[in-house]
Amino acid sequence: MLEKIPLEAFRVFDAAARAMNFSRAGRELNITQAAVSRRIKGLEDHLGATLFTRRGRNLALTPDGERLFQRVRATLEYLEESLEPFRTGTGEIISIAASGSISHLWLGQRLRDFGKESPGISVRLLTTDVHSELASENNDLIIIYSTGEHPRWSLTPLMKEVLVPIASPDYLAVRGLDPQALTAVDIAALDLIDYERANAHWISFRQWFGRIGDPLKGKLPRPRLSFSTYIMAVEAALRSEGIALGSLGLIEEYLQSGALVTIGNDRVESGFGYYLGAPRFRSLSPEAVQLHRFLLRGQQV
Repeated sequence: MLEKIPLEAFRVFDAAARAMNFSRAGRELNITQAAVSRRIKGLEDHLGATLFTRRGRNLALTPDGERLFQRVRATLEYLEESLEPFRTGTGEIISIAASGSISHLWLGQRLRDFGKESPGISVRLLTTDVHSELASENNDLIIIYSTGEHPRWSLTPLMKEVLVPIASPDYLAVRGLDPQALTAVDIAALDLIDYERANAHWISFRQWFGRIGDPLKGKLPRPRLSFSTYIMAVEAALRSEGIALGSLGLIEEYLQSGALVTIGNDRVESGFGYYLGAPRFRSLSPEAVQLHRFLLRGQQV
């Protein structure tokens, strides 16, 4: 059906539905009221449906017209948004991809800071834990969980992964616990908060206890709470619901503010970390280079 309908008819219909007046729609599109009327009549004939009811000078959308208007408006808005990077003088939109945990705990605030420093640059953040989407070459920049090597991306370290149990001061105070005096065996007897491992290289409490020398002799505790994402586990710890594993680089701001504290003296370095990636085989735009430099500012690994 679509190949038989002039696409201009949908723009005319959209303008008429927004204005509820054929004359105003004509002025918006620089055509006459009669031309608007002819195009609407032609569209109705093609669709076999009445789109407007007319009572004198007043217009109203029919149920069929309302349904079509919602779809046409959404389609035109999507097209307008897609054409935005091609507008003269607007610059490009920088696309950066990162996992949910680093987007929420580290990247989001830095993108807000970048926006204040460079208000003329637009950034689109893709948040995903699917590696193929993270490493897609449709992105300008990426942040990935890695050991530092990738065939298509040149990686610069942002932070290495160091894992340590964490809790809120309130959780510990209510129980009269000294965080630095607690051993791994003590920690295992408390309210553990864990998360699902979406990546074979991720470390949850089971792997963490194993890497510090298995002080529990294989008797691994069952977490009191387990969440589908790492972010939810950290948020539960902030609510004083128990002890979670903290990735020190990701939760640095919570530690500095005192909202969370580290527990015990055991640390696990996974050998992985978070890396900022730029394409190996194409050049970045000046705007993307600016964001790349901004994100590396102040990072010490």
